[in-house]
Amino acid sequence: MAQAKALDRRRKSIRNIRKITRTMELIATARFKKAMDRATAATEYTKRITQLVADLATSGLTVSHPLLDEREHTGNSILLVLTANRGLCGGFNSGAVRKGQTRLSELREASDAVRIEVAGKRGISALKFRGITVDEGFTHFDDNVRYDDVDVLANRYLEDFAAGTIDRLDVAYTQFHSTALQRPVVETLLPLGSLAGSGDDVSEQQGQDSAGGDSIYEFLPSAASILEEVVPASFKVKLFKCFLDSAVSEQVARMVAMKSATENADKMIKELSMRYNRARQGQITSELLEVIGGVEALEV
Repeated sequence: MAQAKALDRRRKSIRNIRKITRTMELIATARFKKAMDRATAATEYTKRITQLVADLATSGLTVSHPLLDEREHTGNSILLVLTANRGLCGGFNSGAVRKGQTRLSELREASDAVRIEVAGKRGISALKFRGITVDEGFTHFDDNVRYDDVDVLANRYLEDFAAGTIDRLDVAYTQFHSTALQRPVVETLLPLGSLAGSGDDVSEQQGQDSAGGDSIYEFLPSAASILEEVVPASFKVKLFKCFLDSAVSEQVARMVAMKSATENADKMIKELSMRYNRARQGQITSELLEVIGGVEALEV
């Protein structure tokens, strides 16, 4: 009797856990759809503004911008690691932290000083557990990232880079490709020297448009003045897209993790039900044998 009751209590406990994991799966699915729509829209905008900068760089005019110039010596660097404030999302947080830790080792060899900034409680605690000092942590970013919040961070990086306080900015995050593929990567956002030729689509389009040596755009008042506005905007958009990719990847990882947990709970409930039924049948059989034995003893 004790074994059957223990199995029944355990089965009820797993059923309650299954309700939680199933609910979290549904919530993550709903949030994923919203985050994916925002990330998709940002991807298209990023491609267009990157193509515009590429056309400016190949317009035949001598244009330059401080954000596009490579620094001869990397004195101070910043590594920004994007993680989540919550767990239960598989290897999402650990993947970004590992990528950031690898790049940190490279930056310490190439730079005089490296500043580490982390977005997300999980990333902050993970790096501190590894004995890495976090210079600044951000916990106000969630799956519904606002451009205004990222803009404040981006303006600080732009001001520090223009003033020479920092020479390089790297971002470690989980890049979203599709619901089946999210990959931890590290991108160098400052300086923006790669903008003039980043992306296969941009390079191909640029080659077609500038085949005759002329740009498809007419710049008024000048390409240089437009560059002053477009280049900082392109950096902000790319940083914002990193946050959006990280947000949608988090929801995908949590959705998959909770779905797997729900399926495992179903299997455990099924197995415990079989064991409970066997124990209950054995208990009933034992009770019947006791009754029969008692009747036979009375007849004698």
